[in-house]
Amino acid sequence: MNTYFITGTDTDAGKTVAACAFVQYLVKQSQQVAVMKPVASGCHWQNGQLVNEDALNLMRQSNTSFDYERVNPYTFEAAIAPHIAAADSGVVINKRCLLKAVDWFPKQSIDSLVIEGAGGWQLPLAPGLRMPQVVKEVNAKVVLVVGLKLGCLNHALLSLQSIKQEGCEVAGWVAVQTAPEPMPRQAENLASLRELLGEKELANIPYLPGWEEKDLSIYFHKQD
Repeated sequence: MNTYFITGTDTDAGKTVAACAFVQYLVKQSQQVAVMKPVASGCHWQNGQLVNEDALNLMRQSNTSFDYERVNPYTFEAAIAPHIAAADSGVVINKRCLLKAVDWFPKQSIDSLVIEGAGGWQLPLAPGLRMPQVVKEVNAKVVLVVGLKLGCLNHALLSLQSIKQEGCEVAGWVAVQTAPEPMPRQAENLASLRELLGEKELANIPYLPGWEEKDLSIYFHKQD
């Protein structure tokens, strides 16, 4: 089973759009694809259960079906940093519980597991625990999502540097236009990203109202 972790240069970088697009792409390659959003804040109540919209979107694109608790084991209602939301709820996000949740999936009949993170790469989860520690231990390949907005070059380079310093493998990067209007000199910024990052560009996704209902896989470049 291939395990992929989708991270972003920042919050609101387009991680969910990119993750859903990647799931669609893998499904089109005739893979059985499972999804996870291990930690999520900003959740809402639905039929008596606390759920996260990003996790639900991922589940809609997947061609496998697992209980919501398998997809999103840690849910918090407040739309704040997860470690703060957890502390407010009297919960400690536990590394062993996260590893156990991820390790359950290879025992199922799936080809790939796509995990969407929260916030940016160096997300704190609990005292002494950051998301990269979990990603490395589950041996996930990292997909970096670059939100196309002012500052993206610096954020992308710093994020990529940190991913490599943590000893994680980089699968490639995805550009996402996060606002209706392109950023100033967007084409030139994309060219700079291609030159500076030096990693495989997986996709370039435009701003798409109603993206949840669209085929996003068409924006993924054909891979070798």
